[in-house]
Amino acid sequence: MASLGIDLGTGSVKAAVVSANATILSRSSTPYLISSPFTGWAESDPHEWLAAAEDATRDAIANSPEAPETVGFSGQMHGVVVTDASLTPLRPAILWADTRSAAEAQRMNDELGPDELSKLGSAAVAGFAATTLAWLARHEPEIMAQARHVLQPKDWLRAALGGTMGTDPSDASGTLLCDVATGQWSDIAVAWSGIDGSLLPEIRPSHERAGHVTIAGLTLPCVYGGADTACAIAGLGLETGEGFVAVGSGAQVVALMNQPTLDPSLATHTFATCGNTATGWYRIGAVQNAGLALEPTLALLGSSFEEAHAALSEGVTADDPIFVPYLSGERTPFMDPGLRGSWHGISLGTTRSMILRSVLEGVAQAVSLAVHAVRDSGGEMPDTVPFIGGGSTNPLFAQVLADCAGIPLANIEAPDAAVTGAALLGTGITSNPHRPEFSSVTRPREKEMALLASRRERLREIIAISRGARAGATLLE
Repeated sequence: MASLGIDLGTGSVKAAVVSANATILSRSSTPYLISSPFTGWAESDPHEWLAAAEDATRDAIANSPEAPETVGFSGQMHGVVVTDASLTPLRPAILWADTRSAAEAQRMNDELGPDELSKLGSAAVAGFAATTLAWLARHEPEIMAQARHVLQPKDWLRAALGGTMGTDPSDASGTLLCDVATGQWSDIAVAWSGIDGSLLPEIRPSHERAGHVTIAGLTLPCVYGGADTACAIAGLGLETGEGFVAVGSGAQVVALMNQPTLDPSLATHTFATCGNTATGWYRIGAVQNAGLALEPTLALLGSSFEEAHAALSEGVTADDPIFVPYLSGERTPFMDPGLRGSWHGISLGTTRSMILRSVLEGVAQAVSLAVHAVRDSGGEMPDTVPFIGGGSTNPLFAQVLADCAGIPLANIEAPDAAVTGAALLGTGITSNPHRPEFSSVTRPREKEMALLASRRERLREIIAISRGARAGATLLE
């Protein structure tokens, strides 16, 4: 039985028809815009998601040799869609990359403390639902007064297409409103956010039937679905002790666990996998600034991915400038929404190629810091780590990332793990029994590892100085 997977990403929606043996029969993608009307804001119009999902699904179905019989959903985490009783959004959706709620995040950390936060799986971070809702309660009370539902992005899309209202354990665990161990909403966190708990949907198993949706001229049974990272775990068929690295708009370093233990450093997050409540978890190092930082930086330089990769092919040198890629704050390992990007070490001898190369290296270094944070917090990863997402498709970037992180990276025959996992959920399967195989392995090189390790320490020093100066300036105000 073929199934349709719909993956609502940050900047595009993917649709794929997937066969019973987890083979993608057809796929399509439709982009939409991210709006930033003020510094640090990241919003989307949910109606654009709906139109993009229709277009991508229609194209995927038209090009598939089999018609899908079920639908599963995957989606970006942490965001908030506030609607009226008829599911009409009352304002643009606020996304995970939005940092306007930095003050609320700091207040949540201070007021709830580490013991309560440990139950929520994470330190409070701007862009998570709890802190975003606290910001809305303070700054847009007229909107919250009209609110009748508060939904995660993929849950709004499913309901808008006719599916049952609800969410699943994997998406709920990324809100800072949910007890990660029990898979139930936390009364303490919900009250802190300033909303009525009745606005939140019921938490149901990811693979449970959620009514029917109508899309691309078809009416099909659907399931609740899962968060994008959890769906990728399902699509890869991973088990406890395994993990992966994904690089796209953001980046994720994932290690599966059999208990929801908290990272004592609070540099990473603990979330639930797809399936029933309280059955599986993963440690994740979440990097906001991968493609999200790369694309605008290259645009600022009037460059392209092709030119940047050509510069990278010449190899990173000790004289290259250090690029700090944190254009929109950062989560792992700093949990600091106030971080900003910069170049350091530009001299009269610096060339355009060196600057372009430093941008790609800076993104790779950011991901490598997350790899180290996950491992340092007890997250177990295999000797060879699957590498997925758009960043995995370029061998030059894969090589510099392997060198930065010091781990072998395996390209696998799974270009769209999240949408595959979503489609499998549609058939009631929570883990791919047909695990994709490695197609190639990129191994770290000793000489380059040493150079990049020294440059990573320099990056850490620059960030520490910047954070110290910012803290000092705050004290003087």
